[in-house]
Amino acid sequence: MTGIPALAQNLATQHASGDLLVMPTVWDAFSAKLAVSAGFKSLTVGSHPVADSLGSKDGENMDFADYLGAVQRITGSVDVPVSADVESGYGLDPKELFERVVEAGAVGVNIEDVLHREGGRVRERQEHADYINAVRQAADGAGIDFVINGRTDAVKLVDQFSDPLGEAIERMKLMEQAGARSVYPVALSSADQVAKAVQAVGIPVNVTAHPVKAHAAGDLAALRELGVRRVSFGPLWQMWLAEVSGKQLQSWL
Repeated sequence: MTGIPALAQNLATQHASGDLLVMPTVWDAFSAKLAVSAGFKSLTVGSHPVADSLGSKDGENMDFADYLGAVQRITGSVDVPVSADVESGYGLDPKELFERVVEAGAVGVNIEDVLHREGGRVRERQEHADYINAVRQAADGAGIDFVINGRTDAVKLVDQFSDPLGEAIERMKLMEQAGARSVYPVALSSADQVAKAVQAVGIPVNVTAHPVKAHAAGDLAALRELGVRRVSFGPLWQMWLAEVSGKQLQSWL
């Protein structure tokens, strides 16, 4: 198996390449090996599909040790870099979060700004950037070229922000300055929104796409034309598999 420093450098290099990087969102060793056998060079683990696979719920309702157990089974089954969705950090100190994720074999994380353990409180802009920076400092101190994907839910928080996209963009800029290697403004719903997000930062912008229906802004070629440089599936691949499998299984009733 490839060591953590080499895997981390590999993932960081993929993000710095300037190419569009598609990272299928997996939830167990089976889905991870399937994605790698299809030719993908890196993966992301989604908290939502893992929660569904464990009979739990998303929103930091899993025991973090159980979640990391799932992550470790994934990283142990493939030789490509894996990034893990840690939601808002499960209330952990940033250094401990980094150490536990790396111990599970992952060399990157998604970190979001909605604190599920505090009733859905949204971190302030600088508060979220500071948390990301603390993870960055822990990784740099350990000599690991860790990839932080800084997520913000601002676009969909229309009841909290008068200009949700503008708020997301300001948060993205701060996360880039804090050491994120990519940013993830969830819920972008048009080509115009995607273009504005991409133009706001110098690091890859992640969008969530459906593996069959693609994204509201278009297919892979359209996203590449808009300047998108990272695509993941969130829970959509697992949901699509469930839909297709359910229909097929019903034919046996």
